[in-house]
Amino acid sequence: MRIPPYVKNTLDQLEQCGYEAYVVGGCVRDSVLGVLPHDWDICTVATPEEMLQVFRGQTVIPTGLRHGTVTLLCDGVPLEITTYRVEGEYRDHRRPDTVRFVKSIEEDLGRRDFTVNAMAFHPDRGLIDPFGGVPDVQVRRLRCVGDPYRRFKEDALRILRAIRFASVYGFTIEPETEAALLFTAPLLKTVAAERIGEELKRMLTGEHVGSVLRKTYPVLFSVIPELAATEGVDQHSRYHHLDVLSHILAAVEHAQP
Repeated sequence: MRIPPYVKNTLDQLEQCGYEAYVVGGCVRDSVLGVLPHDWDICTVATPEEMLQVFRGQTVIPTGLRHGTVTLLCDGVPLEITTYRVEGEYRDHRRPDTVRFVKSIEEDLGRRDFTVNAMAFHPDRGLIDPFGGVPDVQVRRLRCVGDPYRRFKEDALRILRAIRFASVYGFTIEPETEAALLFTAPLLKTVAAERIGEELKRMLTGEHVGSVLRKTYPVLFSVIPELAATEGVDQHSRYHHLDVLSHILAAVEHAQP
């Protein structure tokens, strides 16, 4: 991995103060894919209070101290750093009611959404991949960490994230994960419209959007209910051999990414 100097320096600061730390999540996934990461995140055994001490004199934003997250500004670039944690119940299907800080990176990775996002890396200790994220990246397979029904019930936005990853990266959603996202799709009604809108924009402009939507389009009925009324509707035109929904999907599929 080509870790930018400001990220490497932050890792070194934490380690020199006795706190284990790794880059984690999407930056590791993208590096395995051979894609240059745009966002970097760090996970560490240090608590938020300990991080504030490590980075005293620097600009630190207490983004979410209760959940273990601070944002360090490195020459104006925000770098999110989070304490190793496990999570309690998600009663609102969006955020955990409680979090508990832990000492193990493997425990922290076990709370994450997909295996391809549940990897961590340190320049000296190498790659930590307890759930088989690298093999899944290599075959372009998207698979939940643990029980997919539980993962989607915890955070319903993960349903659209799964489709977005498939659309953008060309992943195939493995059967159990696909079945779970179709079953839990109604939970998307609990998610804020702006979060749904952001995922839809990124999903619909993905290179592989056509193939993934042909298998998962019922999910969209929960966020764009008008689409459900178009399924099976004959256009009664010799110029349109597809029903309205199939026509919409074809138009999306053939639009310029």
